[in-house]
Amino acid sequence: MLAKAISLGYHDIVEPGSAPETARRAAAAHYSLSREQFREHLDAIADRRCTVSTATSPAQHARPVFLTFDDGGAGADTCAAEELERRNWRGHFFITTDWIGNPGFLDAAAIRDLRRRGHIIGSHTRSHPSRMSQLGPEELLAEWSESCVVLSDLLGERVATASVSDGYYSLAVAQAAAAAGLKFLFNSEPTQDVAQVDGCAILGRYAILAGTPAREAAALAAGEWQSGMRQAASWKAKKLAKTVAGEHYLTVRHWLLSKRRD
Repeated sequence: MLAKAISLGYHDIVEPGSAPETARRAAAAHYSLSREQFREHLDAIADRRCTVSTATSPAQHARPVFLTFDDGGAGADTCAAEELERRNWRGHFFITTDWIGNPGFLDAAAIRDLRRRGHIIGSHTRSHPSRMSQLGPEELLAEWSESCVVLSDLLGERVATASVSDGYYSLAVAQAAAAAGLKFLFNSEPTQDVAQVDGCAILGRYAILAGTPAREAAALAAGEWQSGMRQAASWKAKKLAKTVAGEHYLTVRHWLLSKRRD
């Protein structure tokens, strides 16, 4: 049973001049990296001699490193997976099942191909609710269970991993994931500690943004406490803002990201 793990949370990895997922979600540009940036990240992580593996088959290491990718953008297959495979590494790709086959997102064939190549396919909910922690028990269970059914049918095997949409995690979110049969749930809390909720392992992640330097990603993967503390401080500030602003938080965030992009 895992006690500690270091997980990095990526989103879309795209070819230069292309940002396919942003056509659907404007905020995604804040998290998207080019293939060249991502390769620099992986090179820096490798230079730190980090042990990259997967949650379902963790390396025999005190703190294995897991690389995760949310949403299911098309760059997962054409960029992210190819760069990982150059180092014989594998990643976790979390799919929002309502978006499968939409412009800028993976289709069923690409998802099956990623799994065939050894990558982990997991749920990123059915519809990607904006404030998941505010949903009722039945809605939470439906988000997890319906997405898992779609992916399990597509892959011909049971899906065991998932990640929380937009970082809105709560105990109820974890309990619903466990009730849906999930064994590993990644949230957005920047921590190495692995908790357990009803038999489901809860893993935190360090967020990787479009402007995150390769050296910072490598420092996080290596477990440097200074980098981890910076992310923890930022995460606590955002958590407070979400609590205070409530449903207005996402509106303000979207406006700020749009202004930054402009």
